[in-house]
Amino acid sequence: MYIIARKEFLQLFTGVKSLIIIGIFLVTSYYSAKFSTLLVSGIELSPKETENIHVFGLLVLVILFGQLFIMGLSHDTMNRETHERTMRFLVSRTSRTSIVFGKFLGIWTFWFSCIVVSHVLIVIFSHRFDLFIFSQLMSLLTYQIAFTLLVSTLIPKPAFTMFLGVIVGLMFPALSFWLVFTSNPWFTWMKYLNPYYYLNREDFTFLVILLLSGMMIGLTHLLFRRKEC
Repeated sequence: MYIIARKEFLQLFTGVKSLIIIGIFLVTSYYSAKFSTLLVSGIELSPKETENIHVFGLLVLVILFGQLFIMGLSHDTMNRETHERTMRFLVSRTSRTSIVFGKFLGIWTFWFSCIVVSHVLIVIFSHRFDLFIFSQLMSLLTYQIAFTLLVSTLIPKPAFTMFLGVIVGLMFPALSFWLVFTSNPWFTWMKYLNPYYYLNREDFTFLVILLLSGMMIGLTHLLFRRKEC
């Protein structure tokens, strides 16, 4: 499992698209922290929002584009191996459980590293680290990674998941916000499956996002065990 995780992690870190996204995260974190005082003076904020203004740029980036970035890099993490016939080799050498969790761990570690480095930049300018916001961001990214892994397992063709990744990545934030605030009785129940509903609350209910992520990983594992390679 750890060998697969390391391979996935290194592949992400050495890709051109990955380096561009890392650059976007670093630049956003740098300017958000450095010029946070301008945002405070320019818009009216609550005391809590003012206190956390230095992470505003990173929050917006992950909330609006996190799913797009993750699917852009890892949409084919499972179906690429099947499409290129390398999955049979992996299955013959290790368990399917190790493959699923190794893939997840490698992708998760990459994004964890990105968020940690981004927070280091923010702390340099703000001299403050908010563990609560950091945990919220990682719970959202965990959900998005689990969803990407599930989609890559369900859909066999990498070209289709690439197209779907763009569509879902762009629509996911808008649809999620709509589900959080809609009063339509046909759809209001779906907000409980939506990570943004729990991020909107200023308590530790965001931990439910990790539970939802675990359910998607479990479903991915179940589907992969029954799938022909």
